[in-house]
Amino acid sequence: MAAPRRCAERPCCSCPGAVPGVQQTLEEMDFERGIWSAALNGDLSRVKYLILKATDPSQPDSAGYTALHYASRNGHYAVCQFLLESGAKCNAQTHGGATALHRASYCGHTEIARLLLSHGSNPRLVDNDGMTSLHKAAEKGHVDTCSLLIHAAGWETKVRRPRKSSSLATGSKGVEFVGAESA
Repeated sequence: MAAPRRCAERPCCSCPGAVPGVQQTLEEMDFERGIWSAALNGDLSRVKYLILKATDPSQPDSAGYTALHYASRNGHYAVCQFLLESGAKCNAQTHGGATALHRASYCGHTEIARLLLSHGSNPRLVDNDGMTSLHKAAEKGHVDTCSLLIHAAGWETKVRRPRKSSSLATGSKGVEFVGAESA
């Protein structure tokens, strides 16, 4: 092995900035080694390995995100399914109030949203901004996900033509929405 080069009177490795960009915080290292990174990357075998080593599938990271949040956001269906079958809490909320269903809905992952709902995710939960998963899906124009969430939450509406055009419930096109339940 070659001897360290000298910079001014010190070995290069002790000079500030000698190796820029390789510093990592303990928090970042924990994330990389933990279940969150494996879920984020869709690494099912690593997620399984960590769960078998007694990792809590609902353990939040420093921001309050669980492995299920990361897998849901990134569309990793098999990882989500395994986490749920391993006891992950589907209604766990981040520090900002987001659930895995919020994340999947925002990204338009309809099948993952369906999976989460089948495991008891509550489509009526709101985040700290007062938004439900439906709001998140609608914000990005994910029509199929919106339809799923409307049905799951029981927010279906019936549309009919009003008898009187002066009805307060009449929309601008003369359509009345009946049976819509508020959150």
